[in-house]
Amino acid sequence: MFVIHSKYLIPKGYRGMAIFPFIFLKDQKDISDGVLVNHEKIHLRQQLELLIVPFFLWYGLEFVFRLIQFKHFKIAYRHISFEKEAYQNETNFNYLKSRRLFCFLKYF
Repeated sequence: MFVIHSKYLIPKGYRGMAIFPFIFLKDQKDISDGVLVNHEKIHLRQQLELLIVPFFLWYGLEFVFRLIQFKHFKIAYRHISFEKEAYQNETNFNYLKSRRLFCFLKYF
């Protein structure tokens, strides 16, 4: 895992993004934000489980499905199973030690 500060790679309204094996953070100060980094680490684990490319395909398709379902961008984003798992467990710094494979499925 490599943490990179780049205000240009992160979409407006977001603070971080994970693309294996990198975590991109918008602000330098976010490197010390344990909760944000843990959230992105959860996404890295999800990406590894699905062999990276299928993760992004699933993520995109599920986002479209949720956008049709909720008709609101941010609500759709927050209901993506990968995001639900990451947001629910981002404050648990031991989560990745005990997390089972494909755990995101229970949030679908």
